[in-house]
Amino acid sequence: MPEPRPAAPSREGSQDFGLVIVGDEILSGKRADKHMPKAIELLAARGLQLSWAEYVGDAPERITALLRRAFASGHVVFSCGGIGATPDDHTRQCAGKALGVPLELHPQAEALIRERMQDIAREQGTVYEPDRPDNVHRLNMGVFPQGARLIPNPYNKIPGFSVGDVHFVPGFPVMAWPMMEWVLDQHYPHLFHGTAYVEKSVIVFGSMEAALTPLMEQIEKDHPGVKVFSLPSVDHPEYGRHIDLGVKGDSGLIDAAYTQLLAGLNALGVRLGPELVR
Repeated sequence: MPEPRPAAPSREGSQDFGLVIVGDEILSGKRADKHMPKAIELLAARGLQLSWAEYVGDAPERITALLRRAFASGHVVFSCGGIGATPDDHTRQCAGKALGVPLELHPQAEALIRERMQDIAREQGTVYEPDRPDNVHRLNMGVFPQGARLIPNPYNKIPGFSVGDVHFVPGFPVMAWPMMEWVLDQHYPHLFHGTAYVEKSVIVFGSMEAALTPLMEQIEKDHPGVKVFSLPSVDHPEYGRHIDLGVKGDSGLIDAAYTQLLAGLNALGVRLGPELVR
């Protein structure tokens, strides 16, 4: 298997983070996705941002194509769901196809799964039978692409796995979230930002985005590392038609940019509403 390619920096000089959510139940509406809000929260606590997210159903060819792009991206990617051993779980197999490598039973994963089965037998007051068909089938949860590394699962010991900077965790939040946090703290502390990521904005009434664009472009030019955002709304329950216009970036950078933004808006004579800090 070829060596994983190094992570590629984003346009802003920091690492891109992506999220893949696998499962028909999300696309059908049977379950609401909770992983993206949590991923945003976990990253933000470390001064990081989610760059992109994609949803995919349980169709193997679609999963394989998406994972092939994820492996080639050089981004840090979390993939949630589909790593079990039931007929609708395809993520492990698709990861192997995307990488062009065979699957194999990871010896440490096997030991952990057997340990979990013994725990269950002990809890139920039964005898652990390693050769019982259902117990043998459970070992499939430790069959990963060749060369994979384990992600520990503090909930039930059944591990996830990583290949390069793509990390595979279960779909259950109680398992996935501490596993994602472990990956971040174990492998990427060098990417954490010491300063907080902050957004400052102001509600703008009675103006069009096109009229504000030159000011936005000038602020980004004058303040490298700061991004300007514009979020128009036509039917907000409190503000009605308005634009939420602001700047975002490291806390040490945005104050000067925000001061320039307010000065530019006042010079344009637009009506301003509340100021917001996030």
